Parts: sequence; C-alpha cells; structure tokens
Amino acid sequence: MGLRAPESTRAQAALAAVVVVALLAGCTGLESLGGHPPGDPDDDRLGWENGYWYDDEVNVTPADGYNASEREAVVARTMARVEQIRELEFNETVPVEVISREQYLENRTGGGNGSSTYERWNDQVWESLFIVGERSSYSNSSDETLSQSIQGYYSPGKDTIVLVSDSETPTIDRVTLAHELVHALQDQHFGFGAEGETQDQQLANRGVTEGDARYVDAIYRNRCDTRWSCIPEPSSDGGGGGSSGSDYNRGLFLTIYTPYAAGSQFVDDVRSDGGWDAVDDLYDDRPDSTEQLIHPELYPDEEPVNVSVADRSGGEWRRFDRDPVADTVGEASIYAMLVHNGAVNPENRYGYQSAPSAGWGGDSVVPYTNGSAGGYVWKSVWDSEKDARQFHEAYLDVLDEHDARNPRGNVYVVPEDSQFGDAFRVVRNGDTVRIVNAPTTDQLSEVHSRSG
Repeated sequence: MGLRAPESTRAQAALAAVVVVALLAGCTGLESLGGHPPGDPDDDRLGWENGYWYDDEVNVTPADGYNASEREAVVARTMARVEQIRELEFNETVPVEVISREQYLENRTGGGNGSSTYERWNDQVWESLFIVGERSSYSNSSDETLSQSIQGYYSPGKDTIVLVSDSETPTIDRVTLAHELVHALQDQHFGFGAEGETQDQQLANRGVTEGDARYVDAIYRNRCDTRWSCIPEPSSDGGGGGSSGSDYNRGLFLTIYTPYAAGSQFVDDVRSDGGWDAVDDLYDDRPDSTEQLIHPELYPDEEPVNVSVADRSGGEWRRFDRDPVADTVGEASIYAMLVHNGAVNPENRYGYQSAPSAGWGGDSVVPYTNGSAGGYVWKSVWDSEKDARQFHEAYLDVLDEHDARNPRGNVYVVPEDSQFGDAFRVVRNGDTVRIVNAPTTDQLSEVHSRSG
C-alpha cells in the first residue's frame, strides 16, 4: 500500500505532547549521564563528536538563524548528545544541507508513486476506513496534512539531514535535529529494512525506526528542560518556514503517526525489560503488526491471522490488476477510523487503544472497480465473538455518524452528498465481520455476492 512517512514537523510535537509526558514517566529513571575527562579525547568517544562533548556550550547567535559554521557546531554537539542517550557511536559525521520549501515540494511530488491503477486501488483502501473520501485522494490528503509543516528529514540515499527553509540561515528545531540524527545513526548501524507489503506491516516496521527516534528525542527534550543548555526552540513563524495550521486530515495524521506514538511506547517497554541491547535486536525482529506495537505483551508470539477474501464479483466488477490484490489495515488504522469518525472517544487519543479496535486478529481489504467507480470487500477476524461484536457495533456508529439509513436488514446507505456516499452490507458471523461496499444497493451483490 502507499503510506508516506511524515518527516519531522512542529505539528507532531504539539499534537502528541501527551505522548512525551507518558514516555518520560517510564524512561526518566533509565537515564545515566556519567562523566568525561576535560578537553578533547585522543580518539573518538561516546558522547563526543567533532570537538564537542555532549554537555559543552556552543557559541551561536540563534536570533538571526544559523550560518554554516554555527550549524556545524550545533550538529556536532547534538550528535554527541544522541550518542550519550542512545549509547551508540556514530561511524561518520552526518552532513546537513538546506533546501527551499519550493524545492522540497518539487522533490516530493516529482517522482510519483506508481500508476493510476495503484493510486485508485490505494484510495479505495483509505476510503474503506472513512478517512479519505471520494472527492479527494490519499496523495492530495497526505500532501495537505504533512507538506507545509515539514522542518527537516534524513535522506538515506544521501546519508544527509536536509533542513527545509527559505532562509540561508535557517532556524533549527533542536528536537527535530536530534530525531533525524537518530535516523542517521540507525542507518549506519542497522539499516531501515524492508517496508512490508501491507499498511499494517509498514506501520509496524516503522514503529521500531520512528519509535526509537521518538523515544530518544523525548529524553532529549527532557534533558533540555532539566540538565542541558540547549539552543532555543524556534518561534512558530521562524526561519524554518511552513505552517502548522489546523487544515489537515486528522484521521490520516492519526494513522501515520502510529509509529511515533505507539512505537515509542513499545520501545520504552522493550528497553525497560532488556536495555538498549534489546532495542537493537528489534531491527532484526520487528513487530508483525500494529497490534503488537500497541500491546507489547503480545510481541513476538501473537501473529496476525491470514485472512483471505473469495472473489465473488460479477457483471462489470473486477479486482484491480495488481499483486497483492488485498491490503491489511490493522488495529491502528481501525482505531484511527473509529476515533476520526466519533465512534470512540479515548482519554488519550495517541494511546491507540479502544475496546472496539482491541481483539483484532487479522483483516483483508480487497478493492474492486467497474472501470469508472470503486467498491471493496473488507473482511476482519477477531479474537472472540465479543471482540467482533464490539467492532461491528462501533462500525455501525461510524455509518450513523455519516447519516446512513437502513433500508433493509444489514444494508445501509450513506447519502450521495457525503464524500462517503455509498451502499454498505455489514454482516457479523461469529468472530468475523464482512463489509461490502458499492455505489448502490443493487451493485452490492455484483461486487460480492452472498452465495459461494
């Protein structure tokens, strides 16, 4: 599936402050500052990089942004601090370059992500979650949600951190820099591994990469508040450029933020049990699902159920010509759907836990097309009949949120003026829930007949 990872943004820090608070409650006791001899060491040491110890001062003037030499000093000290926290040595210096926001947006959209067939298939997956509607697309929604607030990112192909700014002397968000330097450290020691075939696998895999970085930057933020002298945080209209406005798809953000929030909690749990060595081991044995990410006690033993959907389409309806034909959205995406559409109202939005999304066993979303319109079959399997019943009831609440009427039995119709205006057949059988979507009630059986 197509899932863009959000590079570091100011919006992330604001939206997930509760995550940092929760993290520090679990990890502060694990911090160890230690000491070091004065002056530069004879050879490279953990907590020292390019002339700076982790607790050294840097001679910079933040008010007018950071010129090239100031950036080198800030990066060197931040590398030393990341080493000190993460207990891993950088193998080489990480260069930093600056590009304009216009260049960033051009780079982001210039290459495309695949064929129009793929884009339409992927849009159907996101529509099944009531997150991206028929009047938009995943590509447009992700651009609107992420692009304007990007401050910087690590480029694995160039082994470089890129700051996005329209100023030659950009401001630097200290936590963003630390986060992206963790990615450089990961790349030098472990690599990033395969993305995974499904949405759920991608989110779970990134839960290690982003969760580790998010965990480190939470500790970094805490030490800036309590123990270290740090460069000031940039103002919301500083030289970094961009905007962290409120006009974005909150359901989409909640989904793709899973690796940062749930991933950091997962890393916290693993480190609490086995230290940083146990976290290092995760890069060779990543979680199989977001269920394991959200519920660390299920890692690594509870593997997702392999769910298949028989092709019972007819008429002009067919599956998309791609492999695989199905996607798995997983527990985190289901949670995001329920929260975004008002079916659940958790105390901690970024905890990713609710009764109707817990108990997930596996799922499969298969998009269909008749050449001009789309539909899908979404089959989910749950740990128990109770779990399936809770999800089934919550899903009907989602339909109700969109003013669905119930013309007969298990058939529902969302009004045409809605961006999700379609017909739905929703059936629970024991621990399984099957949802069929089509433009009209008459086409439900053409997408997926009841028999077979």
